[in-house]
Amino acid sequence: MWKWLHPYANPEVSYHFIGKLLPWLAKITMTLLAIGMVWALVFAPADYQQGDSFRIFYIHVPTAILSMSIYLAMASAAFCSLVWQFRLADASAAAMAPVGAVITAIALFTGAAWGKPMWGTWWIWDARLTSELVLLFLYLGVIALHNAFEDKNLAGKAAGILSLVGVVNIPIIKYSVEWWNTLHQGATVSKMSAPSMSMEMFWPFVICFLAIAMLVTFVISIRFRTEILARNSMRPWVRELITAEGIK
Repeated sequence: MWKWLHPYANPEVSYHFIGKLLPWLAKITMTLLAIGMVWALVFAPADYQQGDSFRIFYIHVPTAILSMSIYLAMASAAFCSLVWQFRLADASAAAMAPVGAVITAIALFTGAAWGKPMWGTWWIWDARLTSELVLLFLYLGVIALHNAFEDKNLAGKAAGILSLVGVVNIPIIKYSVEWWNTLHQGATVSKMSAPSMSMEMFWPFVICFLAIAMLVTFVISIRFRTEILARNSMRPWVRELITAEGIK
């Protein structure tokens, strides 16, 4: 397996490989988004208590799950960069941070919009909401550190350390509703037993989750390629690429 992965440690190989994947990622993403949104917003039944306001669930829950997943992936990349000095690992961490911040902000916004009719308030210093807000600040801190130094290696180390320290917040987000008395409801779909919802509601969620996950993958892939170009701008292959594409 390592022999198969080894060539992709080369920035040029990774850049072109991801470029070949992007058209397929775009097609899959658009297809899943179209199916998932129509199914969730038109055909899925309304909740018997929350009515149609429940439908924000199909955006809020996937983004909330992905906000933590992206952070774990970013921290893993940062760990690989710090321990094994993988240059592309640091580039991938830098590519993930802004996307994770946006996804976390969407999760917070949709959660507030859902909480207003359910709880009667846009915001409360609930354990899960507060820890999710801390996650957004961690993302912003990582982004700031990546841009705080001209030396990309130094910036990557500082951002990587913060990423690893911030991992402690992930289990707090995940288990906050079990550890403390909180307004936020418990797990509905992300639990070991059967989901606490009908299959008519669950399957649209699965499609929406996959669609948003693919969209995140697509955007991160574009940003990763941009990071590769920025970090290898003086390499001959980048100069040849710019010349071939007619970019001045």
